[in-house]
Amino acid sequence: MVEELASFPWLQELHNCQLCEWRCGVDRLAGEVGACRIGLPQIASRSLHPSPPQSYTIFLAGCNLRCLFCQNWDIAHFPDSGGQVDGWYDPAQLAHEAVQALQSPAGQLMGADRLFFSGGSPTCSLPYVERVVYEARQINPDTKVNYDTNGFMTPASLQRVLEFTTSITFDIRAVDEQVQRALSGAPSSPVLRNAEIVAQHPDKLWEFRVLVIPGINEEQIEPICQFIADLDPSLPVCFLAFRPNFVLEQHPGASLDLMHRAVSIACDCGLRKVHWAGHPDLPGTSVQGDCPAYSVAGAQLAGTYAQAAGCVNHPRDCANCPQRHNCPVKSYQPSRRT
Repeated sequence: MVEELASFPWLQELHNCQLCEWRCGVDRLAGEVGACRIGLPQIASRSLHPSPPQSYTIFLAGCNLRCLFCQNWDIAHFPDSGGQVDGWYDPAQLAHEAVQALQSPAGQLMGADRLFFSGGSPTCSLPYVERVVYEARQINPDTKVNYDTNGFMTPASLQRVLEFTTSITFDIRAVDEQVQRALSGAPSSPVLRNAEIVAQHPDKLWEFRVLVIPGINEEQIEPICQFIADLDPSLPVCFLAFRPNFVLEQHPGASLDLMHRAVSIACDCGLRKVHWAGHPDLPGTSVQGDCPAYSVAGAQLAGTYAQAAGCVNHPRDCANCPQRHNCPVKSYQPSRRT
């Protein structure tokens, strides 16, 4: 399969992958892997999906971050997770299937009006995503596209995304570097830089999404809101209630009070389009954070969870960790999923 696809012009950049901010430079077509651990792009699943924006959602396997809270951990950390994926799918065939689904009675009844690329992180498969969009627009030039991103991509990749997308859902977890690293294994500065770029294209932004994790990033709510308000107070923001998952499977879910408080803080910062979503008040057990590599309390707590899962590199720096290809976080097997 690799030999057959290696001649496709739109895949050639995978010989020296520079798609995300890790800029690993590995030859993915020759079997090398970087931080995302993905060679050829792999489809995890695809189907009509009712979540806003209603869409035909295509989940791509692999992720360039190693977030402790991941609800799609078996997709994001494939193949280390042991999860099952659909695998390689011809872009033209997938595009035909997607457009047909959007035009179907079920798609129309749902109000699905676009392709939605998620994961994992679709940035790890950006050339493939572009090809699917190209093929879909050969069938229907008016095909809309949403791109769901953790923001950890190069400016050049972001510019490509801006060129083909109709809407972008953009995750911001923290402003503070320590909290972002402890939670995701990567620095915050590229994400914030890219958020600033997206803010310059407000017509492209569906919303900034902020996952609220009690005790870990709740002190980041105000800095995040102020950061967004300084860009443009009219930008839409959705707070997502944390659900216990993956390495944080036993951590308490966000409370209803915390979600209301997040919206109140956002309004106090001047944001005008704010709401929250999700299922609050899921039970869990609080632990004491004492990871000494971090001085910020939320980062100490997240780092403690990462240590318990086997992570030895603190502050976390996943692409440069000696365990990057044998990562205990990527292979972590939670006992529950909410």
